Amino acid sequence: MLTVDFDRLPVGPGTRVLDLGCGGGRHAFEVLRRGADVVAFDMDQTELDNVAAMFAAMDKAGEVPPGGTGETVQGTALDMPFDEGGFDRVIAAEVLEHIPDDMAAMAEIFRVLRPGGTAAITVPSFLPERICWALDEDYHTAPGGHVRIYTLAELSAKLKATGFVVGPHHHAHGLHAPYWWIKCAVGVNNDDHPIAKAYHELLVWDIMKRPAATRIAEALLNPVIGKSVVLYVRKPEA
Repeated sequence: MLTVDFDRLPVGPGTRVLDLGCGGGRHAFEVLRRGADVVAFDMDQTELDNVAAMFAAMDKAGEVPPGGTGETVQGTALDMPFDEGGFDRVIAAEVLEHIPDDMAAMAEIFRVLRPGGTAAITVPSFLPERICWALDEDYHTAPGGHVRIYTLAELSAKLKATGFVVGPHHHAHGLHAPYWWIKCAVGVNNDDHPIAKAYHELLVWDIMKRPAATRIAEALLNPVIGKSVVLYVRKPEA
């Protein structure tokens, strides 16, 4: 399930990409499939071990184009162990809402991105996120949970203040917002509720099969209740 639109963030052979806060690696895997050099970066070593294993499996299965490479690095978004301007692209998908000093993290993204490079920044959209917070306090008070709800205006202003040129944006995962509302309504940690389980099975089926009907439905829902907003920004040329 990709949040970033790779038509807006083109990557390919010779492109060096940082997937910041890679988690399970969904974007890193897509970058590698496109033949780029990707660094999957996260605080969680267990997640990184799983990502590294998948990189190896993809290579063994012949899913990595010639020249494409994938590596994992552990660390914090506030002090990344990379050279200034070392990446052509940066992906930060659903990361900033977890970080109290979000502008320090933005400054680090700016630092490691080369002049003229592009970053894709995704965060939970304001309306779906606000409803989740209202329905269940546990949704955002758990350790490592979300510490803020962004408006698009706030996110854009902070990225501009960091030095980025703000470009286009779009919303994603319109079908996923109702799932999280259901989860919060029945208890975000209640994985056995029949309605939540049924909706989760629908989402898994949609991800696997991608039928035309749900693709059309999501395209219509995204601008209204898309669970994530994706903003594309550029570091000015030196």
